[in-house]
Amino acid sequence: MSDDGREQTGHERVPSRQRRRFPGISSRAYEHPADRSALVALRKLSGFDTVFKALSGLLPERSLRLLFLSDSVRVSERQFKHLHDMLLDACYILDLEKVPPMYVNQDPQPNAMCIGLDEPIIVVTTGLVELLDEEEMRAVVGHEVGHALSGHAVYRTILLFLTTLALKVAWIPLGNLAIMAIVTALREWFRKSELSADRAGLLVGQDPKASMRGLMKIAGGNHLHEMNVDAFLEQAEEYEAGGDLRDSVLKILNVLPRSHPFATIRAAELKKWAESRDYQRIMDGHYPRRTEDKDTSVSDSFRESAASYADDVKTSKDPLMKLVTDLAGGAGGLGGRVRRGFDGFKSPAPPKDGPSDTPPQDEE
Repeated sequence: MSDDGREQTGHERVPSRQRRRFPGISSRAYEHPADRSALVALRKLSGFDTVFKALSGLLPERSLRLLFLSDSVRVSERQFKHLHDMLLDACYILDLEKVPPMYVNQDPQPNAMCIGLDEPIIVVTTGLVELLDEEEMRAVVGHEVGHALSGHAVYRTILLFLTTLALKVAWIPLGNLAIMAIVTALREWFRKSELSADRAGLLVGQDPKASMRGLMKIAGGNHLHEMNVDAFLEQAEEYEAGGDLRDSVLKILNVLPRSHPFATIRAAELKKWAESRDYQRIMDGHYPRRTEDKDTSVSDSFRESAASYADDVKTSKDPLMKLVTDLAGGAGGLGGRVRRGFDGFKSPAPPKDGPSDTPPQDEE
């Protein structure tokens, strides 16, 4: 036994409280179908292969590693030991053989990331470490280990580089358009990959309430006594169902510049998965193994993603998604619903006899 009461076998350590372990688990077990389909679409984007191959040889990964080594605190047995133990736990539970280096970076903004081309590096900010309790932080560490197991670090690194590059070449005619097309596609994939990593975090922490609290704190800060998980989840439902077609368009515009989905949406997605049969099957030991990855059918993955998207559209309460469902079903009166949805974009026409001093009334 080690000094902290944890059982040790070689370089492995059993988690500090009893949790299920998933030997040989494939990332397919927890990856969101939209994550896989968005990544396939990204790879098919015109010019992406060329950019990817070029950047793979040009990105200053050694410089990045040296930067964190010189200007951050490396997590170890002697520094941030509680985070070091969590990292070992996460790698043990998800059976990630090589433990990635982890750094704590001075930044008041709560954040974490997994980056790197050859080997992943996990970075967490001081703002996040100070914000979350032990079980909430455990879910975050599991989230980042999930990114590493899924191979997300490579694309995340390219996204960071291209986002910076886009700012530098914004003055070049058309130059920025080509880069931004790839950045937009990368962001769309990365938002979906966050849903996958949230699931990995739940598999590591195995405490849905802690995962929910962590997302709630990221949205509202360290005022847990002032917040309520159920009320927080109700916000996600209100966000999805509220408004009209104008709001649906605004939602899309709001999310496009973001690398992460909105916190309420992440919480709702994670709650739905935690209550699903898929999650229970994994917890019971029934999950795809890495040894089976080579036999995985691409067409089956496409069908699974398509079925997931179709189900999302069918069950969504968003006005735009309802419109898509009606369109697919040939619902009557569709044209009228479209016109009503977008009427708010047009300024009301003045009366024929001249302007009125009476302000226009709000629509119901």
